[in-house]
Amino acid sequence: MEKRRVVITGMGAVTPLGLNVENTWENAIAGKSGVGPLTRVPAEEFPMKVAAEIRDFDPAEFIDKKEARKMDRFTQFAVASSLMALKDANLEITEDIAPRVGVWIGSGIGGMETYEQNFRQFLEKGHRRVSPFFVPMMIPDMASGQVSITTGAKGINSCTVTACASGTNSIGDAFKVIQRGDADVMITGGSEAPITNMAVAGFCSAKAVSTSEDPQTASRPFDANRDGFVMGEGAGILIIESLESAKKRGATIYAEIVGYGATGDAHHVTAPAPEGEGGARAMKQAIEDAGLKPEDIDYLNAHGTSTPYNDKFETMAAKAVFGDHAYKLAVSSTKSMTGHLLGAAGAVEAILSVKAIKEGIIPPTINYENPDPDCDLDYVPNEARKQRVRAALSNSLGFGGHNATLVFKEYTE
Repeated sequence: MEKRRVVITGMGAVTPLGLNVENTWENAIAGKSGVGPLTRVPAEEFPMKVAAEIRDFDPAEFIDKKEARKMDRFTQFAVASSLMALKDANLEITEDIAPRVGVWIGSGIGGMETYEQNFRQFLEKGHRRVSPFFVPMMIPDMASGQVSITTGAKGINSCTVTACASGTNSIGDAFKVIQRGDADVMITGGSEAPITNMAVAGFCSAKAVSTSEDPQTASRPFDANRDGFVMGEGAGILIIESLESAKKRGATIYAEIVGYGATGDAHHVTAPAPEGEGGARAMKQAIEDAGLKPEDIDYLNAHGTSTPYNDKFETMAAKAVFGDHAYKLAVSSTKSMTGHLLGAAGAVEAILSVKAIKEGIIPPTINYENPDPDCDLDYVPNEARKQRVRAALSNSLGFGGHNATLVFKEYTE
């Protein structure tokens, strides 16, 4: 069976860098940080003092107020981003096409805030005070479910939960749905709103987050003085569709999605496999799926969490995959600016990778000040770089040993 070509025709986002794709992109290439003081939970109670929070987001701009109250914050982000993406794609989901339009949106944690609020109600006032919407607000698939309900998309509706790889896996899974002919259009990406007391406590206990008190420099991927990731929140959504569908309706095409790789470490619940072995296999798989060679890749949007092991092992994985070309490859971690959006990270990074291809500009890794001998690639330090990007690879690596890689390339006839 011939694989159908799949293209990106619309994008929407709510990120710490902006409440839409345009502002997010402008701030990313300007090297601005979206990290600020931790305010969504009492900072004095935790070792973590900074976070990449969404500020000034009003769900009422996108969702009826009554309906918004039935959604956790992560679902609100997803619905808002999806509506922006559909508008960007100039796509109206009519009854004629609805059964061929699917939704696949991932979340690593889901409605953690909803869970905590209702558990407090349960402890203080008993089971009768738990919201009847508790379960449908909390479960991770509800971003995908509510986007389907809001937009009228009636095709496959699914959610991939693979920790910090959720967004990337979801886009890859949606890509394969179209490629094999089960849908013509997919609304896909990831959403997360994890800055809650229990989530912050858990990541602090795991010693995974930065304890820096300086919001401007706390997230410093590949830098020798990195000490953990900076937690963030947000969503990224892409409209992907078959080339035939896009051409038929005269859609603007940003780029083509051509490869997807997904592997498991079979190693440890939180630590990556030694030398990034699992990540390397995902990258190789994605490049092969794309029908490309390693030297065809111009840009790698790294997982680059700013944790000691991830950055070292991802660098080693890149060297294993690209060989000598690894040193010619532009590599950046946009988490230096957005923080780590967990299940939404890969989706926002996919958008930034697509924009890099379309605009010919590679976003930087900011806060890169102290070179690490173990991390010796070209991390596009501190300033964006004007460069043609023919093909870009985007990595996401999650707790549980989940590795996911996507390959995007310039669209040509």
